[in-house]
Amino acid sequence: MRVLVTGATGFTGGHLARTLAARGETVRALVRPRSAEGASARALAEDGVAIAVGDLTDADAVARAAEGAEVVYHIAATYREAGQPDRAYTAVNVDGTRHVLEAALAAGARRVVHCSTGGVHGHIASPPATEEAPFAPGDIYQETKLAAEQLARRFGDERGLDVVVARPIGIYGPGDRRFLKMFRGVKKGTFPILGGGDVFYHLTFIEDLVEGFVLCGTIEAARGRTYVLAGPEYTTLNELAARMARVLGVAPPRLHLPVWPFWVAGALCEAVCVPLRIEPPLYRRRVDFYTKSRAFDTTRARTELGFLPRVGLDEGLARTAEWYRAQGWL
Repeated sequence: MRVLVTGATGFTGGHLARTLAARGETVRALVRPRSAEGASARALAEDGVAIAVGDLTDADAVARAAEGAEVVYHIAATYREAGQPDRAYTAVNVDGTRHVLEAALAAGARRVVHCSTGGVHGHIASPPATEEAPFAPGDIYQETKLAAEQLARRFGDERGLDVVVARPIGIYGPGDRRFLKMFRGVKKGTFPILGGGDVFYHLTFIEDLVEGFVLCGTIEAARGRTYVLAGPEYTTLNELAARMARVLGVAPPRLHLPVWPFWVAGALCEAVCVPLRIEPPLYRRRVDFYTKSRAFDTTRARTELGFLPRVGLDEGLARTAEWYRAQGWL
């Protein structure tokens, strides 16, 4: 099968592109010009992935990359960066998605798998949430990801393109650095729990997520559907930190601090740093990690796709810690 993967120089897209290539698929990756000569693009090429240089904001480049593709996995997005105006999120996450959909339709692709995010649901007030939970995006990234998902669904319905929407939850594993600070803090005994630590958190190991994407791209019954892709269990933040500590061989975090001073500090940091395009030392969205529950029900993906995550939380944490150690980071 001939496939196009956007966002392949990133963590999730890279794992997906390599997995597909290793299984014998003909894989092409859309890579931004500024990333085309980088180590990630070279590693993809070494693993048998063809590189198509282009930006999501360039409709012609996206169309060239999609030529001949039977399935398009649209993983790319712009994430949260200091000083980035709202229009930049719209240009990539929304308009870029439109370019991918138009290119896939013109290429005669049989399916587009659009990667959204569980963040479109915001705080889960009545966990666990299903795909039908209310939308409550909490920032411009989540807002534009929701707009892109809704665009993809409308486009599919109106233009006859088979679009499957996937909402990943809490992606982690070797190759990703988003949880490195938490691992380090837990190991050193300096990781604070803001608030009671009783909010829910749900992690998904990268290998399981990739399998979920492949199922979204290949199972006929997935046509036109939306799926939450999440790991086999969710825990409270307190339990997550304690299980991380057990993997690291240290005592669980004991430090609990009130939330509101950190939220106020985050707001002040953003007000000062963002206009200057300086990465703030603290964001309000980082405080959200301690206050918003993330817990999901994957019944639909399990029954319709056969999605069965195989990497339990303890194993996933151990494998992630081992990778951090191998890099000399932990």
